[in-house]
Amino acid sequence: MLAKLTLTVEKEIIELAKAYASQKGRSLSDLIESYLKTLVQKENDEPALSPNVRKLLGAIKAPKDLDYKKELANILDEKHSK
Repeated sequence: MLAKLTLTVEKEIIELAKAYASQKGRSLSDLIESYLKTLVQKENDEPALSPNVRKLLGAIKAPKDLDYKKELANILDEKHSK
């Protein structure tokens, strides 16, 4: 069932979005609906974190270039070579 939705958006953005929708052969409503579906789907795909895990997020800072697979292999190698 379709329902009407009123949005307040900057005029320039509306014009650009309408032009984009026209180029793609779609309506602006269709584009917005697809985008909202994508947002909802992404959120539903993400596993829920327990409160304890959520508290730990960001507790340890790792270097951006960390290769966790290599680190794990090194740790396992060290553990099993003793």
